[in-house]
Amino acid sequence: MNSALDLVDGYYQILMRESDIPLTTVSAPGGMLWEWLVIQGLSNAPATFNRLVSQLFRPLSTFTQTLFDDIFVHSRAEDGQTAMEVHLKHLRRVFEVMRANKLYANIDKRVFAAEEIKGRRTCRSREGQGHSGLPTPRSQKDFRKWLGLANYLHKYSAGYAELARPLSDLLKKDADWVWEQQHQDAFDGIKASLQHAPVLALPNENKSFSVVCDASDYVIGCAP
Repeated sequence: MNSALDLVDGYYQILMRESDIPLTTVSAPGGMLWEWLVIQGLSNAPATFNRLVSQLFRPLSTFTQTLFDDIFVHSRAEDGQTAMEVHLKHLRRVFEVMRANKLYANIDKRVFAAEEIKGRRTCRSREGQGHSGLPTPRSQKDFRKWLGLANYLHKYSAGYAELARPLSDLLKKDADWVWEQQHQDAFDGIKASLQHAPVLALPNENKSFSVVCDASDYVIGCAP
């Protein structure tokens, strides 16, 4: 059982620290204007907003995940209760956190009690399909844009760090843009791995499962 909430006008729900308000001052025909709410364009706005939401809902992390202004709630039947009964309790706890911290959701973008919810930036989303069809980067700027999305999706790619290692030299400061065969192979390998990402599922805590660790000279990681 899944539900999704979208925090309306995300940044605008955060007050600026009083001492920082003058830093947003801009000149306008009618005088000087400044912001008392966090706005888009401020360099620290994304990190500040994501940190706030993550910290507020961290105590509910067993059934709630957040991604910037999106809140995802998932439940399953347990202790003799149906999935719906458990889900309603989980939603109530999420709403209590929102009420206590004056966070407001967009009623037009909410999804309640669905069997499946499409995430906006997963491998199965429209953005993910577009990502797999992107052409070979022609500049460092194009490469950085593609790599940013690939890094975000890396958890869906087995051995991502090893696949991406040949690309690291292209990110060095003042490095000349020279796209070689090793870079093309790494680029194609990452795209292929994202297109064939494994199915992720919530662990069943009533059953046994193993945590597998692996390491090399370059990377270290583990997975359940």
